[in-house]
Amino acid sequence: VAAMVQAFRAAVRAFSAAARGRVASLEVGIIGVPNVGKSTIFNALTNGKAEASNFPFCTIDPNSGVMKVADPNLATLSKYIAAKRVVPAEVRITDIAGLVRGASEGAGLGNKFLSHIRQVDAIAHVVRCFDDVNVTHVDGTVDPVRDADIIHTELILADVQTVERAMTKKGDEALKGLLAWLGDGKSARELPTALGPPAEMRAAAERLGLLSAKPFIYIANLSEDQLFSLRDGLDSVPEYASLLGTHKGKDTPVLPICAKFEHQLLSLETEAERAELLEAAGLSEPATAAISRAAFHLLGLHSFYTAGEIEIRAWPIRAGTVAQDAAARIHSDIARGFIRAQTYNVKDLVANGGLPGLRIRQEGRAYVVQPGDVFEFLFKV
Repeated sequence: VAAMVQAFRAAVRAFSAAARGRVASLEVGIIGVPNVGKSTIFNALTNGKAEASNFPFCTIDPNSGVMKVADPNLATLSKYIAAKRVVPAEVRITDIAGLVRGASEGAGLGNKFLSHIRQVDAIAHVVRCFDDVNVTHVDGTVDPVRDADIIHTELILADVQTVERAMTKKGDEALKGLLAWLGDGKSARELPTALGPPAEMRAAAERLGLLSAKPFIYIANLSEDQLFSLRDGLDSVPEYASLLGTHKGKDTPVLPICAKFEHQLLSLETEAERAELLEAAGLSEPATAAISRAAFHLLGLHSFYTAGEIEIRAWPIRAGTVAQDAAARIHSDIARGFIRAQTYNVKDLVANGGLPGLRIRQEGRAYVVQPGDVFEFLFKV
């Protein structure tokens, strides 16, 4: 019996370690029709060197990189703690080749590109709002609502095929309901949260790994003129306004960016020069900062922090993670020998005006980590 108990505990530890490690491998895929600026935005987000050219399917094999998450809490902690370095959380991001109408039937290497989408955990759909005679559009004209609908439809059609294949093996009521839902042109992501049949359909969608069930955001790629015109209100940029209007009331963020402007920012050598350009443009931060945070939350992540004289670091974890599992993100020995966590929240640090006199809480291994928590873990191995 003792041996069985030990084996069970070892299995639980292995499963927990695998689940904790999964955080580091979570990935966001950038998709869209060809020539919308996906690769340029990928380069801006990752400081990468992916080829960005004016012809369809410039990208065939996915480009992968790491995006640093712009986190205001790190700047706040740096005001009160003089650390030698500051280390932000990171998210893996992949630039996937352009999809065209008919991709679900294999058009434009569609089957290959759809398989790349299956491998990511969330989707950032780049939609072109800018018009440029030097950058061709595969459909001849700029229409962000049409382009968004093309991708929406192709993902759903691919999911219909997946569900139909599953029904040949096991045609249960959940699959039948899911097929009818998709047949109405609605994504699996839009399934109701109610119990009963909707819950069974959601479970089936997750089990099958449906593309339209993945967390989703839109990135609207604007021209520089459109970006600056936004200061005058949405009506001044009808292409962006139409995309927002189509998705109003839906739980799908639409974030603006000017890939050309972000490229100019990256080309500057110093932070002072970048800050000057942002101020001249009337912007408080690069658009990539907001997108990095949106992508981070899209994956269901938030950060806890460690902070001292050597470094301030953000550690990404899933929402709902307990203190002992958070400790394992730093080192497995800390989790194994966990005694307690000494913690405070960034908001409490600000309210107190610094560390002197700040109340430090003592939390146990089952404490659910909150966004903004700063930890010192006490352990003995």
